Amino acid sequence: MPDPNGFLRYDRRLPARRPVPVRISDWREVYPPAGEELVREQATRCMDCGIPFCHDGCPLGNRIPDWNDLVRTGSWDAAVESLHATNNFPEFTGRLCPAPCEAACVLSIAGGQPVTIKQVEVEIADVAAARGFAPRPVPAPSGRSVAVVGSGPAGLAAAQQLARAGHAVTVYERDDAIGGLLRYGIPDFKLEKRHIDARLAQLAAEGVRFRTGVNVGVDVTAEQLRAEHDAVLLACGALQGRDTPETPGRALRGVHQAMAHLVAANRVVAAAATAGEARPSVAVLPDGTPIDAAGRHVVIIGGGDTAADCLGVAHRQGAAGVHQLDLYPQPPQERDEARDPWPTWPWILRSYPAHEEGGERVFAVAVQEFVNDGTGQVRAVRIAEVTVEKRDGRRVVTVVPGSERELPADLVLLAIGFEGTEQQPLLAQFGVTRNPRGAVDAGDDWQAGTDGVFVAGDMHRGASLIVWAIAEGRAAAAAIHGYLGGPGALPAPVAPAAQPLAAR
Repeated sequence: MPDPNGFLRYDRRLPARRPVPVRISDWREVYPPAGEELVREQATRCMDCGIPFCHDGCPLGNRIPDWNDLVRTGSWDAAVESLHATNNFPEFTGRLCPAPCEAACVLSIAGGQPVTIKQVEVEIADVAAARGFAPRPVPAPSGRSVAVVGSGPAGLAAAQQLARAGHAVTVYERDDAIGGLLRYGIPDFKLEKRHIDARLAQLAAEGVRFRTGVNVGVDVTAEQLRAEHDAVLLACGALQGRDTPETPGRALRGVHQAMAHLVAANRVVAAAATAGEARPSVAVLPDGTPIDAAGRHVVIIGGGDTAADCLGVAHRQGAAGVHQLDLYPQPPQERDEARDPWPTWPWILRSYPAHEEGGERVFAVAVQEFVNDGTGQVRAVRIAEVTVEKRDGRRVVTVVPGSERELPADLVLLAIGFEGTEQQPLLAQFGVTRNPRGAVDAGDDWQAGTDGVFVAGDMHRGASLIVWAIAEGRAAAAAIHGYLGGPGALPAPVAPAAQPLAAR
C-alpha cells in the first residue's frame, strides 16, 4: 500500500531547469532528467486516495495512483506497463500536457501542493524509451484496412490501436514528415523530435504504413481512399488560426499568425540538426519571406501555450525585445474557490519557462492599430488598456479613455487561438461539414455523418489538450474496430460528447 505520510514528509519539488543563459543558446529541452531519487520521493507523496479525483481530471483514465506507488517501490517495469495501459505516448503528454490531473489532485485542495504527476509520468516514459519501445505482437491480419488522415497524436494513437488489433493501417500526412503539430508546431525546447521518431519506429514495426507529402482531397481523392480502405479516420487537427482582420494595419508586412512563426522555426531547427549545424539558419515562410525574430522588436498577442512557445522561440532567435499582450487582467496566483472550485481547472497565472528567459507580459490591453512605417511594414502596435466583462453570454471589451500608447514592433505574432479545422477539399469530398465552431461533429459511434468515415481529435473537439487528442484517437479506434467486425473491444476512454471536468 502507499505511504500515508509521504505528503507530510516531502514537499512538492521539480527538477531544476537548465540555466537560462545556457538553454537559450540551443534548442534542447528545458528540463534535464529528474533523477530516480527525486522521482521516487515525489511519487511517495501520492496517497492513493479512496476516490482519486486525478482520474476525473484526465480523459485518458490514467492509473495515476497505481504507477505512482510502483515508482515509489522501484517497480519500474510494472510502472511502465501500467502507464502504457491507458496512454500510447506518455513521453508526449508528460512534456506537453498542462496536467489537469494535478489540478484535480486531492493535495491541491485549499491551495495545497499536488503530486508532481506530470513529472513522474515523463520519467516513467523516459525509462521505457531508454530500454527501447519494443513493438507489441500483432495478431493475425484481419483482412480489413483503415486510412488515417492526419498524423498528430489523435491519428497516431488510433493507428497504433488499430494496428495492434490486426488491421492494416495507413497514415496520410500532407507535410513532409509525420507528427502533425508535434513535429512542426511544438518547439524542440519543449519536445525534442527524437521522441517522435522513436515512437514512429515502434508503429512501423507494428505494421503501420506512413505516406507523407499526400494532401488528401488534392493529391488523392476521398473516392480513391474509400475504394482502397474499409474505413477512414479524419484527424486533421484544428489549424485555422483566429485572426483580427478588422484591426487597422493587419495587412502590413511583419504581422503573422503565430503558427507560421513556429512552423518556420521548427523547420530550420530540423534542417540544422540533419546537417549537423550548431545554429539554424534564418526562419522563412514558404515564399521566402523572413519570419525570424533575430534583432527585431517582437510583439506576441495572446496569453496561452502558443504565445509562450513563440516567446521561447523569439529568445532563441535573438530578439531585441519581446512584449506579450493579454486581453484579460492578470490572473491570481492561487485558485479562487468561488470561481473555480476544486477539482476543476483553475484560472490562475501560469508562467512558462519562456517567461523567465526574458520579455515583458502586459495584461488587460488590446491592440488598436498595427502602425505602418510608411513602406507597408509594421513599425509599432498601438495598444490601449481595457476592461472585459460578459453580458448575456457575450464578451464586451471597453477601452479605458486616455490609455493608448505605442510599443515598437518589427514582428507581430497572433496567438489568439484557433477557429477549428481548416476549410479544405477533403471535407466536401467525404460529405462532412464544419459546425459553427469550425469543428466536425460526430455521432455516438464517432462517425462524421457518412458511413465508414470517422473523426477524432481537435478536428472534432476543437483546439484542445494532447490528452484529449489521444483519448479521442483511442475511442475512435475502438469504434472503427467494432465497425469492421473485429473481435472483442478496444479501450474507449471517452465518448464523443465528453467534456472536461467543470463546475455546474
